[in-house]
Formats: sequence, structure tokens, C-alpha cells
Amino acid sequence: MSDILKSYRKVKKLPDFLFVILALIMRSIKFFLMRTKTVDPHGCIKMDKLPYITVTWHNRLLFYPLMFERKYRLRTHAMISPSRDGQYIADLAKQFGVMSVRGSSRKRAAGVLNEALSVLKKGNNISMTPDGPRGPKYKLSMGPIILASLTGYPILPVSVNASRYWQLKSWDNFQIPKPFSKLHLVAGDSIQIPPDLSDAEKEKWRKFVEEKLNEVSDIRK
Repeated sequence: MSDILKSYRKVKKLPDFLFVILALIMRSIKFFLMRTKTVDPHGCIKMDKLPYITVTWHNRLLFYPLMFERKYRLRTHAMISPSRDGQYIADLAKQFGVMSVRGSSRKRAAGVLNEALSVLKKGNNISMTPDGPRGPKYKLSMGPIILASLTGYPILPVSVNASRYWQLKSWDNFQIPKPFSKLHLVAGDSIQIPPDLSDAEKEKWRKFVEEKLNEVSDIRK
């Protein structure tokens, strides 16, 4: 078994048919075994005003794309790590119509910023998991603040909260909703980040966005 796991960890690109099957399983689970609801008091998820830089915590990703209508998924590009695990996420997201921008604050930072700006200018949304790819859990990185400040596009805190779930022993305690649980897609209000911020002002806005994302996320102690 250990040899099989070691071989798997060396595989950088899995066959596409595996992600087709996984996506079909996830759609079936959501349709037959989940009760879903959208909570959007500010009407932001309609995304008919401006493109957004959406932020959601890494451990809420499993059913995240499926909670949006397809027409919105087709207008979204996810910022995903260029790592092997990021490749798996990008291949799965593609099955739901979500394209990807590959990079992070550590790798390809300048190129990713240019790609993200191009995506936003075309009227599409950038989706970020600001505590990924390795944490700390529920700690917002500076990436969304810098991107929003430089581009002028607002940040939108979004979460998928499951009433019951299994929790993995990973760095983010990744959540797997249990059958027949309730899934709520919850959006906060959009947040406009000013331009030309000092380091202290960036940190102030980082903490503010982190607080607002935690407010829409059902974080249990």
C-alpha cells in the first residue's frame, strides 16, 4: 500500500475521465442527498453589477462550484496553486465550467496579477482561497487585498456552510458534508479596497476582510 501511495504522489496529472466521474458523483450527491439554500441579503451573487474578487476558506471548497448556477460558474476563474494538488483542483473545477489562473503569492506572483486583471477586465470573476494552499487555517493572506487595491474591483466574502460534515485531519480540517445535511451558500456585502495603501493600511484591510469572511462562515470551535 505504501508503494502505491508513493507512486500516486509522483503523478502530476491524472486522467480526465477520473474527474468526469468524480464530478458526476458530486452532482448526484448534491441533487439527491443535499438540501441547499442561498443566503444573499445584499444581492451580490447575481453578479450583474461588477466582477468580484470572491474569497472563501479552503476547507469549504468541495461543493462550492456546484452551489452557483452554471451561468455564473462560466464567468469565474479560480486562482489555484501551481502545485500538483492544485492541478487536481483545477481539473475538477474545469468539469463545472470554472477555468483557472495558476499561481500564488509565492510563485508567478507578477504573471498571476496580470492574468487576474485581464480576467476581471473581461467582466469575469476571480475566486480565491486566501488561507490556501497551506494555511494557516482561517488566516487571510494579503493577496486579495493587493489585487483589489491595484485593480479597483471589490472583494466579496462567500462561504458554503454544511449543517453536518466529516472533518479531515488536514491543515485546514477539510469539510465533507454528510448525506441529507443542509448546504447554505452565504454571501456578505462587497468590500471596496482603496488604492495606494501603506503597509499598515493593507494590514488593516486584511483584518477587516478576514473578519467579514468569518462572519459569513459557520466556524465552530
